[in-house]
Amino acid sequence: MSASGDATSLRAQRPAGKQSVQQARPWWHWTKRLLKICFLALIAYLLFRQARSIEWDKVASAIYQRSVPALLAAAGLAAASHLLYACFDLMGKHLTGHRLPAKTVMGITFVCYAFNLNLGSVIGGVAMRYRLYSRFGLDSTVITRIAANSMLTNWSGYLLLAGLAFWWRPLPLPAEWKLDSGGLRLVGMAMVAAALAYVLLCAFAKQRDWTLRGHGITLPPWRLAVVQLLVSCINWLLMSGLVYLLLQRKIDFPTVVAVLLTAAIAGVITHVPAGLGVLEAVFIALLSQQVGRNELLAALILYRFLYYLAPLLLACVVYFVTEAKAKRRSEC
Repeated sequence: MSASGDATSLRAQRPAGKQSVQQARPWWHWTKRLLKICFLALIAYLLFRQARSIEWDKVASAIYQRSVPALLAAAGLAAASHLLYACFDLMGKHLTGHRLPAKTVMGITFVCYAFNLNLGSVIGGVAMRYRLYSRFGLDSTVITRIAANSMLTNWSGYLLLAGLAFWWRPLPLPAEWKLDSGGLRLVGMAMVAAALAYVLLCAFAKQRDWTLRGHGITLPPWRLAVVQLLVSCINWLLMSGLVYLLLQRKIDFPTVVAVLLTAAIAGVITHVPAGLGVLEAVFIALLSQQVGRNELLAALILYRFLYYLAPLLLACVVYFVTEAKAKRRSEC
């Protein structure tokens, strides 16, 4: 997921005021850590309890029963999503005016996305971007603007699509989640409003440079903001279509979209690399009444292979090729 995928944390120094606040209130820092640990412990407990009831031989059998044409179609959607995401940094190229070839930019973005999905945003979204772009001569300011634009592209589209999904067809949530369909519909309305507010801000704001949590962000033109929303929504829909195919169309597509988007934000909150276990827990909690757990796990295992692991293997090859290309460029 970008799923899964790119809640990118940009490299920047914390403002002195923020550091002083943290030093003055150490209890808040530790409280947040404790809450995160408790949440992770809850996820681990739920996964352990679910794992004990899973018949893994039946999961394996469900995987083997998938037809080759269906798997090829799913692989095609995974490839299309990664290709589309590789275009995100082209918008950053347009904003910053750097002269790296589009092919090089797309290769770097693909590598960063694959590493981001599997190893987390610190390694993929931040370290890998700075490493590769700096090897081609871009300075940190330009790289930060590129990464910030990629982050805005991914999450502005998420806000719009998830907001529409929750507003239009709110999920029937488990009672223990303490949020009913009416509350989820209100959350969806707020998310749509936030996405539209972003476009309006890009259209009418006189101040174009902003600082958000210590990160410098430059607002794009409103037309580019609309493009960001569209390509991001399409990317999330491609990811959802992949899961929909792997579930053999047993769940209607809008529901799959809503559940995947819910799992994506849960993965961001927990900071678990690749959302490992979180994705499965959310799908089982929300869909196990409609599809058997074995079928769900079979689909999600295939999803992880097609969307996470296979692209990571290819990204490793692209990474070494890109490094060699950058080395030859520096020697010229």
